[in-house]
Amino acid sequence: MFYEIRTYRLKNGAIPAYLKVVEEEGIAIQKKHLGELVGYFFSEIGVINEIVHIWGFSGLDDREARRGRLTADPEWQAFLPKIRDLIEVAENKIMKPAAFSAVGGLRPI
Repeated sequence: MFYEIRTYRLKNGAIPAYLKVVEEEGIAIQKKHLGELVGYFFSEIGVINEIVHIWGFSGLDDREARRGRLTADPEWQAFLPKIRDLIEVAENKIMKPAAFSAVGGLRPI
């Protein structure tokens, strides 16, 4: 199992507008293609104006195929301009869980 952790730093004060449009339109499109949403978060304390969403994939090939389908979806292409100008910085990480991890770790049989 691999986890994609996407972190966006938004423009000051943009979290409510971003979350509204994602909830109303974007998340359904993403779930249709990306599958397992582990979590979607916004900062309350610490770095401000930050969004983090985590998606689970069975492997890197699975991720590549799913993201390819998302990118090609005309609904997604129409949605992107609604959030693009709210995002100042985007970071993406691919993480593997440790064997002892409560989420997605390898379990002995």
